[in-house]
Amino acid sequence: MSKKTVVITGASSGIGYALAQAYLRRGDNVVGNARTMERLRQAAAGLGRPSGFLPVAGDIASAATAREIVRQAVDTFGRIDVLVNNAGIFIPKPIAEYTDDDLDRIIDTNLKGFFHITQQAVAHMASQGDGHIVNITASIAMQPTVRVPALLPVLIKGGLNHATQALAIELAGKNIRVNAVAPGIIETPLHAPETFGFLKSLNPAGHIGKVEDIVGAVTYLTDSAFTTGAILPVDGGAAAGHW
Repeated sequence: MSKKTVVITGASSGIGYALAQAYLRRGDNVVGNARTMERLRQAAAGLGRPSGFLPVAGDIASAATAREIVRQAVDTFGRIDVLVNNAGIFIPKPIAEYTDDDLDRIIDTNLKGFFHITQQAVAHMASQGDGHIVNITASIAMQPTVRVPALLPVLIKGGLNHATQALAIELAGKNIRVNAVAPGIIETPLHAPETFGFLKSLNPAGHIGKVEDIVGAVTYLTDSAFTTGAILPVDGGAAAGHW
């Protein structure tokens, strides 16, 4: 398999870090974005193969950051084969408790952080006649639950699920595949260990997923030449319905 260049947003920790590590181990090049260079340097120290990892710091909500990521990726590695839109925040609250700041943060990271980099990457992928985009969305946007009120994440991540299908149709003729992985509860630093008992009850499998589960789903999709428009829940069955 030929070496790919993979752009990953939110690459300094959690799922993004695990994805960067996995693609580097496969021999691919990785362009990793996070808000600060300090966080990216800390991540790079643990990733190995530093020559294959290009850190590009900046706010992913900014169109200028998106342009810079694509420019540096192409200047350094010659092309972009895969974009993983991983950067995102999750703010669960009853609707009455959301603040204007919550709304702005969700829109900036989860919506603008998807749109600007995807727009830039698509322009490049279309020019080379090939590419793959994977959006990390959320299982709760497919099957909301009263046990975790989360209107704003459901609003944006649910929209990204539909955007995935819309882009898959729009870009199929350009040989660009667009898919989504919708994680359920995954064991990352986002969740405190004392919450694990409750979190395990949020899916019928009765346990929490690992970052490796998401890595496996993403790499399956980016290895596929004939899968596009798919939204793949990785959530212990939570999106299948009530139980």
